[in-house]
Amino acid sequence: MTIQETENEIIDEFADIDDWMDRYAMIIDMGNSLPSIDEKYRTPEHLIEGCQSRVWVNAELEDGKVVYTADSDAVIVKGIISMLIKVLSNHTPDEILNADLSFIDKIGLAEHLSPTRSNGLLAMLKQMRLYALAYKTKLENNKS
Repeated sequence: MTIQETENEIIDEFADIDDWMDRYAMIIDMGNSLPSIDEKYRTPEHLIEGCQSRVWVNAELEDGKVVYTADSDAVIVKGIISMLIKVLSNHTPDEILNADLSFIDKIGLAEHLSPTRSNGLLAMLKQMRLYALAYKTKLENNKS
């Protein structure tokens, strides 16, 4: 499934839910289904700077695709990172770097987050893209 197809799937899931309390409940459910990150990645090196809550993100390159794992100590944030993982994980670095991630605006997430959570969302996206860029560079260096 492409990144855009996964984004569309998330948009469709949210389309029938008008009430933001119900949307938050759905985001929390998504977070609850996120597999826990390995304890060895719960370190300061994997902690996202700029988040009010603690969020750990790790990425591995498997068969040319970036696979993310993450966890958070806040239920809403864990749900948000689980959506980002659902959309971005198991794609090539180029696909991740070129993704527009319009689903965030289309489901109304950005406008319903507090300023500190919005900053955290941007920090999570930035870190995930930095991982993708690092793996893209590594792959290009291995070719030469």
